[in-house]
Amino acid sequence: MSFWSEFALIAVVHFMAVASPGPDFAIVLRYAVRFGKQAALAASVGIGLGILLHVTYSLVGIGLLIQTTPWLYLTFSVLAALYLGYLGQQAIRAKPPAVSEALAKEQVSEQLSSKKALLTGFITNGLNPKATLFFLSLFAVVISADTPFSYKLVYGGYMAIATALWFCLLSFLLTQAKVRGFLLLKGYWFDRAMGIALLALALHLIWSLI
Repeated sequence: MSFWSEFALIAVVHFMAVASPGPDFAIVLRYAVRFGKQAALAASVGIGLGILLHVTYSLVGIGLLIQTTPWLYLTFSVLAALYLGYLGQQAIRAKPPAVSEALAKEQVSEQLSSKKALLTGFITNGLNPKATLFFLSLFAVVISADTPFSYKLVYGGYMAIATALWFCLLSFLLTQAKVRGFLLLKGYWFDRAMGIALLALALHLIWSLI
């Protein structure tokens, strides 16, 4: 398979994966609603950096070790479930903003540092077992074993950048003035809904391990 045909296949598969709802989407939506554009963009960049983590261990073979070592994969999955549960319970406790805050379309109801938002995005993606399995499958099935290492680096870089750009685009859309005005009034319901979704993902992950 030529570089461009393989790249096109990877781009399609990756887009289908990144566009599907999951922990990454839940975090970006929550941060856009609760903390505003800057936090959502920082979390989006963190998610993109998390992709580089998956790509790195897939390239060097650590991903295969995780997959073939039951206790290591179990530990990894439990940590991911606990972290998602922690984020979920925080989101469920979201409270309605004061009326004066809700009427100020550009005002965020709380403050969150870009560094913390970026770290949360990175950890959320990095500890996502589904992302781990996706990249293991991608590098084992879609990407040929004969593909040069330099090509694989290009594929990995593309997926990290494309992921970050996708969530940055969502961040911009979710924080437009009209959208933000609505979200500041009713956003805490979205926050709580995302909290329930994150808890459901955590429980589903634990259930799949039983």
